[in-house]
Amino acid sequence: MPNAFRVAWEGVMLNKLRSFLTTLGIIIGVAAVIVMLAVSAGAEAEIEDQISGLGANLIMVTPFRSFGGVRGAGGGFSGGGGGGITALTYDDVVFLSQNLNNVSGVSLEQGTTQNVKGGSATMTGVSIVGVTADFLEVRDYAVDSGRFFTHAEDEATQRVAVLGAGIAGDLFDGVDPLGQQVRIGSSRFTVIGVMAEQGVVGATDNDGRVYIPASVVFKKFGGSGFGGNRVRMILVKAESGDMLERVMDQITALMATRRNVDPAEPNFGVRTQQDIVDARASTTAAFRSLLAWVAGVSLVVGGIGIMNIMLVSVTERTREIGLRQALGARPGDVQRQFLLEAVMLSLVGGLVGLLAGVAGSIVFGQVGGMRTELVPLSLPLAFGASAAVGIFFGYYPATRAARLDPIEALRRE
Repeated sequence: MPNAFRVAWEGVMLNKLRSFLTTLGIIIGVAAVIVMLAVSAGAEAEIEDQISGLGANLIMVTPFRSFGGVRGAGGGFSGGGGGGITALTYDDVVFLSQNLNNVSGVSLEQGTTQNVKGGSATMTGVSIVGVTADFLEVRDYAVDSGRFFTHAEDEATQRVAVLGAGIAGDLFDGVDPLGQQVRIGSSRFTVIGVMAEQGVVGATDNDGRVYIPASVVFKKFGGSGFGGNRVRMILVKAESGDMLERVMDQITALMATRRNVDPAEPNFGVRTQQDIVDARASTTAAFRSLLAWVAGVSLVVGGIGIMNIMLVSVTERTREIGLRQALGARPGDVQRQFLLEAVMLSLVGGLVGLLAGVAGSIVFGQVGGMRTELVPLSLPLAFGASAAVGIFFGYYPATRAARLDPIEALRRE
């Protein structure tokens, strides 16, 4: 057997350029499998990070059609269409916080963009987020120093602010920001706290935000131009995962009564993080299937190239085959020899493709603007696929070589 491998390798190296060009299809196919699975895994990880960054046991209440469907009383989702208003308001946030049971808190995030001046620094285009006092509990965030504002301060529209860790450092480098004054837009605010570092989640830099009472956002900044006291989303945190369904039913019943609509056809949406994850997962699965087909086509094209070049090799080496048979080689020996050459071509291409795929995943993640995560299982999968392609597409040329008549083969010029 070692001799068979040596002879097969010599056969592959008879024409180095042709062998390299033959393996290109396999190299591209294997690299494509690895890179495409890395892109798919990166997209899934990015989605999971964004969803988990919202907090645990979170329920989202949105205006009608915000999620492309609404939750009916039976737990399913429908197109909705109840009468009355469809927008959510700050009053709805207050209403739910006063009437819901088995919840840890109710909040919202109403944003605006303003210039912020503090100390000797001025920052432009800072994200100002209006929230309620329950925000920390709802989003599982923490204050590093100072405190968060209270319900009383929110209701009284007190101009107090809690700075993100990054903003605090930029405005008051080396100086304790607590008790300092900052100007947000044209209004002065007192800094009462600094958030713990959160980092970047998705496209949101949580350390670059300033949190103020939601009532102040609506009063001073007009709700970010969203219209009066309308809100884009209400965030409700259930006390535990077991309470999610019960709290969702409460929200549906309370809001349906408040808005005078049929609970079975509400004009608002009630969904959990898992609903979003499932919707995104189905989209990602379709994307992954498409990528798998593209990579599979590349491998098939590479396999056809191997079969083509092996058929050419059989034609070119007809006299060699006849001579081997005349010296005692059996048809099975000839078949095995050419099959080994085909497999060797595909394995060499698979190995180079592995290296190219790993390198491509890293480079694509750094310069391509998309997150990539190398899937360990993709390495043996892609390499095994390349071996299978070599066996499948090398079988016919090898069988054809084994069936040559030795006398006719020796006569061939």
